[in-house]
Amino acid sequence: MLSTNAMRVFLLSTWFPHPPSNGSRIRAYNLLKGVAAHHEVSLISFVRDEEGQEPGDLHTLCTAIHTVPWIEFVPHRARAFLGYLSPLPRSVVDTYSAPMAQSVSEHLARRRFDLVVALQSPVARYIPVSGCWPSVLDEIEIGVFADAIRISASPLRRARAWLTWSKLCLYLKRLLARFDGCTVVSEGERVNLRRAVRGYERVYVVPNGVDVEHHRMLSVAPVSNTLVYTGALTYSANYDAVDYFLRDVLPIIQGEIADVRFTVTGSTAGVALERLPRRQEVTFTGYVEDIRPLVAGSWALVVPLRIGGGTRLKILEAMALGTPVVSTSKGAEGLDVTPEENILIADTPRDFAAQTVRLLRDPALRRRLSENGRRLVEDRYSWAEIGRRFNDLLESVVGQRSQR
Repeated sequence: MLSTNAMRVFLLSTWFPHPPSNGSRIRAYNLLKGVAAHHEVSLISFVRDEEGQEPGDLHTLCTAIHTVPWIEFVPHRARAFLGYLSPLPRSVVDTYSAPMAQSVSEHLARRRFDLVVALQSPVARYIPVSGCWPSVLDEIEIGVFADAIRISASPLRRARAWLTWSKLCLYLKRLLARFDGCTVVSEGERVNLRRAVRGYERVYVVPNGVDVEHHRMLSVAPVSNTLVYTGALTYSANYDAVDYFLRDVLPIIQGEIADVRFTVTGSTAGVALERLPRRQEVTFTGYVEDIRPLVAGSWALVVPLRIGGGTRLKILEAMALGTPVVSTSKGAEGLDVTPEENILIADTPRDFAAQTVRLLRDPALRRRLSENGRRLVEDRYSWAEIGRRFNDLLESVVGQRSQR
């Protein structure tokens, strides 16, 4: 039962929040749930062809649900080529949705809202510039673009990465001018955003989390010498991580533990798997509806990420399941972890292999990391608590606007 002070919230989502089957949808669902516990929510969301669109309990959380088809970025489409002549990033030019713009305009004209919330930047541009409503943009993540400049192997690639970054900075400066505040998922991303948009100070850290109850340790007996990586290879950072692990790390591990097995979960649709190194005992499952048994049934989650931003849901989910984690510093970026207490960190192929072998050979170490990792997510990364903090932030933004 909502209180008499409940606000009418218009929430735009880049991903349809149900089922919560990938990182973006998990965050969207849980933040929506946190807001709906206190306020009346009207939802408008993009939907993708491959997405399940079962509303689940969304009808009990939202007073209205409307969807618009997502337009995928196609680099070779004519509109994408026009992006080379635009001050905006090519993907922004190519994926503009007139139906979404019209639908948002109609909803805002039809009903008075107390607050507008955009979940991720692809839907944020459809909010009018008028500034009639307090508005918050959730989860700006630009670390992957900053990393692209750093890791580019050739001057031409570096120049293209720099051009993309420059266009992104200009776009975000214009976009954020219409928002009373925005969120990022880590302190590192806050630094990235303040570097990209000088002078914009209304940036708040709202980390990713995990549904602790949903991820309570399953009665799955872990299989010896098994490693798992969770993440769609359609995302460049995940593809790079798996390529790096197969090429530079796994051979060293196999030299020490011959029967080690490695499983990669997540969508491989349209991904050139043949370009990845071929290794024995490696399995690509593709999309898996429920990854918990696979993660809980492994002796370790490996996170060999070298690029990207945000905080890693995969690490939080593994910890909630009691699965120990070996990660690069980049992979654990933004998480309040302590090496040797609740995670192992390694940043070179040889060190990563050594830490993984050590973990596979040491039951006491696996037990310690499992227990401490579980305690960490319960204390600091419960979605229930993060949802409450997000709701407090929204109410604070509305309160500040009313005092102007």
